Amino acid sequence: MKNISIEELKDIAIEMRKTAITMIHKAQSGHPGGSLSAADLMTALYFKEMNIDPNNPTWEDRDRFVLSKGHVCPIQYSALALKGYVPYDTIYTLREYGSPFQGHPDMKKCPGIDISTGSLGQGLSCGVGMAIAGKRDKKDYRVFSLVGDGECQEGQIWEAAQTAVKYQLDNLVVFVDNNRLQIDGFCDEIMPLQDLEKKFEAFGFETKRINGHSMAEIIETLDEIRVAQNGKPKCVVLDTVKGKGVSYMEDVADWHGVAPNDEEYKQAIAEIVGGLK
Repeated sequence: MKNISIEELKDIAIEMRKTAITMIHKAQSGHPGGSLSAADLMTALYFKEMNIDPNNPTWEDRDRFVLSKGHVCPIQYSALALKGYVPYDTIYTLREYGSPFQGHPDMKKCPGIDISTGSLGQGLSCGVGMAIAGKRDKKDYRVFSLVGDGECQEGQIWEAAQTAVKYQLDNLVVFVDNNRLQIDGFCDEIMPLQDLEKKFEAFGFETKRINGHSMAEIIETLDEIRVAQNGKPKCVVLDTVKGKGVSYMEDVADWHGVAPNDEEYKQAIAEIVGGLK
């Protein structure tokens, strides 16, 4: 855990959002809505909580991170660049041929990616496998996985959840980016999810629901989880806003996978800088 203040983390989250939106704008392709809703958590994990080393991305004892909702990788690439895993000026090659920064994270091409993801529902199973391996190898590393709320419509999420409880994986933390939207509209209209906090609790997880844009709440929750070695995997449901920080993107499903044009980009950067300090 790094010694860094809440205000410093908020400033980094602004840079994270700016970087992700710039990548998507330059590529004219990508997923801005979910990248923005996940920015605050990703900042807290990469810049304060996770035990990682940018100079040794494959360090055996590092904490692992699984971006199960792999399409929001621009926000992960932003973290990797700002953290020093990759040269910052190289990440504006998003989705270009031969670039390590493809539309979904590729562990064979991009330093700092622990598992290739993108097919929704599968990432959490990979995280569970990593956590089982840690237990069997008597390692102290933890595994953090971010899933989407729409992704929780996939049955494999719940098979992974059952397995995590069976093997008492208290070294696994699942975050649900509960922004209430998926590509076709509001989740409750597409396939109602009910109360995700209670669902994970019913499976045997220790659960909590917080404001996913409150850096103070995120850090407080991570502090609580760090000392809760009680045989239970953890699930934190993050109530978030898709497109957080950009007024015309917030709560609009159309911004799931559309890049802003030049004027929209200028407005987005101005609002991110001016509205989130």
